[in-house]
Amino acid sequence: MSANVIDSIFFADLFGSRAMRAVFEERALLQKWLDVEAALARAEAAVGLIPNAAAEEITRAAQAELFDLDEIKRGVDTTLHPLVPVIWQFAQICEDGAGRYIHWGATTQDVMDTAQVLQIRDALGITGATLRDLQDLLVTLAKSHRSTPMAGRTHGQQALPTTFGFKVAVWLAELGRNRERLNQARERVLVGQFSGAVGSLAGLNESDVDPLHVQALLMKELGLGLAPIAWHTSRDSIAEMIHIMCMIAALMGRIAREIIELQKQEIAELEEPFDTGKVGSSTMPQKRNPMICEAILTQARLCREKTATAVDMLIFNDHERDWSAIQMEWSLIPEVFIMTQGALELSCRVLRGLRVNADKMLANLHITDGLLLSERVMFALSDRYGRQIAHDLVYDCAMTAYERKSPFIDALLENQQVAEVLDRAQLETLLDPRQYTGLADRFVDRVLASVT
Repeated sequence: MSANVIDSIFFADLFGSRAMRAVFEERALLQKWLDVEAALARAEAAVGLIPNAAAEEITRAAQAELFDLDEIKRGVDTTLHPLVPVIWQFAQICEDGAGRYIHWGATTQDVMDTAQVLQIRDALGITGATLRDLQDLLVTLAKSHRSTPMAGRTHGQQALPTTFGFKVAVWLAELGRNRERLNQARERVLVGQFSGAVGSLAGLNESDVDPLHVQALLMKELGLGLAPIAWHTSRDSIAEMIHIMCMIAALMGRIAREIIELQKQEIAELEEPFDTGKVGSSTMPQKRNPMICEAILTQARLCREKTATAVDMLIFNDHERDWSAIQMEWSLIPEVFIMTQGALELSCRVLRGLRVNADKMLANLHITDGLLLSERVMFALSDRYGRQIAHDLVYDCAMTAYERKSPFIDALLENQQVAEVLDRAQLETLLDPRQYTGLADRFVDRVLASVT
């Protein structure tokens, strides 16, 4: 039984992704360790450092299903070492004495770091595909609602008209930047580790073989980049990847929070998908709560705190190796990837079935009886009075209308200086919110044109 929500029988799919959990589950991790050890054996056999037959046998035996996880657990409890019990069992599974060549010249962190990078590569494949799906959903929404007018809000108050397509395009542009960051970071993070005990590869330097040749062959076997020097204590690439994933989770959280706000019955412009059977409350049958968006927002908040831990790893990593820093990654990386992927998958679910109430958006543009267009009136008066005087005139009229709870147009027409410039027909045109969305459509088109 699990003690953490990301592995919970009840809650796992609200706090993560099934596909991502499979990448980081323990037998998958064991397989990555074995993949690194087998690749190392093949690289060393290729240069004559160990027999070819030994490398072939090590590769044959490098199958996680051949290993007893309970025995490994007992070994870890006894040795307090994460890899030695695996190597012991690996050697026993190998036949014809091949086991004595396992882990030749490597240190534990070489194997664990490289295996972790292999996991990250698998994880990025899943996340990348979901990001493309999410982008497609946002593109469709932005196109469909390119010109759908709605109230833009600043400081929680109605500000000026905008379009829902513009709002979506802002999300879409940020998603594109995060995809670009992720792709750029791949080159820095998908780099293997094979450096020996303190990073100098001294263990192989006593042979006739060039250790750097073995290192290069190993990375070629695994399809990973080659580091110019050991990164045992330099966790900057890992920290960068964690930060980018958390930024993606944060965007999902912000989109979810926006939907939660706009789903409030007093606004009612958006609603997350609802199917009969979804229950909002155990005691209030009428409730249609934004439960999916709340789960997304929860994951975004949980990811946020992980960024501080990632920076902590960069500071407290002493001398040539310090497990107290590295061990944080064993928890941090799976949690960040699982929860971010979970937030992405739930976001796709929400956006795929998002209910957009364009009629309510239009109706809400009129709830201030014209005050939403005060800027437009101000600019119309500026030719006569200059911007600042025009601002003060419109301000006085706006505050009068607000306090009296009367239509803005009435307060404007009561002001002699305004009435000298604008009549009722002109003001009615100026106060039409559908005509004052600026370049919203063109900005949407610009973002859509940039999507790759």
